[in-house]
Amino acid sequence: MKSKNTWLVILAFLMASIGFFGNNTQEVQAAKDNGVLRIGMEANYPPYNWTQTTSANGAIPIEGSKTYANGYDVQIAKLIGKKLGKKVVAVKTEWDGLLPALTSGKIDLIIAGMSPTAERRKAINFSEPYRKSTFVVITKKTSKYANATSLDDFKGAKLTAQQGTLHYDLIKQLKGAIRENAMKDFAAMRQSLISGTIDGYVAEDIEAQSFKSVYPDSTSINISKMKGFHVSASDSETSIGVKKGNDKLLAQVNAALATISNKKRDQLMATAVKEQPTTDNDKKTNWFVSTWNTYGSMILAGVGMTLLLALVGTIAGFFIGLVVGVIRTIPTPTSLLNRWLLKVVNFLLSVYVEVFRGTPMMVQAAVIYYGIAQFWHLNLNRTVAALIIVSINTGAYLAEVIRGGIMATPKGQFEAASALGMSHNQRMWNIILPQAIKNCLPSITNEFIVNIKDTSVLSIISVSELFFVGSTIASQSFEFFQTYLMISAIYLMLTFSITRIFNLIEKKLQGPKNYNLMANQVQVGTPEEQGGNK
Repeated sequence: MKSKNTWLVILAFLMASIGFFGNNTQEVQAAKDNGVLRIGMEANYPPYNWTQTTSANGAIPIEGSKTYANGYDVQIAKLIGKKLGKKVVAVKTEWDGLLPALTSGKIDLIIAGMSPTAERRKAINFSEPYRKSTFVVITKKTSKYANATSLDDFKGAKLTAQQGTLHYDLIKQLKGAIRENAMKDFAAMRQSLISGTIDGYVAEDIEAQSFKSVYPDSTSINISKMKGFHVSASDSETSIGVKKGNDKLLAQVNAALATISNKKRDQLMATAVKEQPTTDNDKKTNWFVSTWNTYGSMILAGVGMTLLLALVGTIAGFFIGLVVGVIRTIPTPTSLLNRWLLKVVNFLLSVYVEVFRGTPMMVQAAVIYYGIAQFWHLNLNRTVAALIIVSINTGAYLAEVIRGGIMATPKGQFEAASALGMSHNQRMWNIILPQAIKNCLPSITNEFIVNIKDTSVLSIISVSELFFVGSTIASQSFEFFQTYLMISAIYLMLTFSITRIFNLIEKKLQGPKNYNLMANQVQVGTPEEQGGNK
């Protein structure tokens, strides 16, 4: 029973860790109610907002990381926070996650260059506008569409816009234009334009200014003034999103905006365009050295978060899978009540396994992270939510792996243990599981490797793991190929190292290949020694 007690100790340790994280969640919630204004933004949309490694130029901290956010939106948020007497903290969130984050109470305001469209007004309220924009098509100077003067001149042009924005619908007004699939963010569109996979993309005038400052070969065509182009006044405005029902905060935001003059707003935008991240054009500096000097701390933090999620998720998932696998291999009880109880439990566990094996982890992350806050008003910390998601997802896979390992154990092992008078629990913990787990170790190793890579899908809830950090760096440095090549190399080093470590563990458990049997204690001679027939 020693091995069983050891596992219980480890399990207790993990539960204590979860309790610690739960207390951390409560602390986060308390901080929210203690004079903190939490602003939701991508922190990846210069000059409106971006991520940086220091607090230079009045940047504000990003919740849950050691990085900072800056930009036009940040400076507007700081002025509002000053009027409200609250400290402003940025909550870095993917564009598609901004509305769920607001409605679920994870953020107080959306200040992310968002237009108050009619569809969005159905879900949230909007403040008075804090900026008005015109719409443009951004393309290369050498493009045949660079001199377009009418909507008809874009015939045949491959155009796109950011997913989930009004910009994508505006392409329909450009007669004859080919509407390519919408893209995740402006960084992806910029790179697609540079590489030539698209002819242009629809955005606002300030995006054109921002892009031109880092890519001089770009140009923009104002489509707002073209004959036949229609857009409502509200759609050309940029406003602050507020949760429905929070009329007090909405009134406070509008009052604060009223104190910011148009001259001040123009100054803030001009400063943001000047201070936004730019590409290091010094060809004498190695791109790797330059990137590491600027973003090295972010990369290391991303590696640490990836390893934390993969390690804790795999360990916790192993114990979940162990419990589920053992329960699903319990022999049918003789008692009618116990038999039906076991059937119910097995049914529920089968549902758990099928659901979490049959749905993508990305979907699970969005449902769990935002759903828990929406319906149960439990504001989980991103890291805690990510650990839970990876753990239960891994547990569903390892449950079947361990069940298969138990079922693959020779029946003679069960029969021999029963002959010795062992109970089912004794057989399982002392005889069967040690063999099954040893045989399952390659599959467990593989699941660990998969978790290192699959943590990248947690970007849907803006967890700052390695891939999320890499995307941020690429979008701000415009070194897309180099950045993702470096990130790929880091992933390869992590998986290679983990594989070698587990291979050593597996060899240690297997023991030496060459060994000698213990001497025959009865000392019975061979037939040859006894003069028997050959």
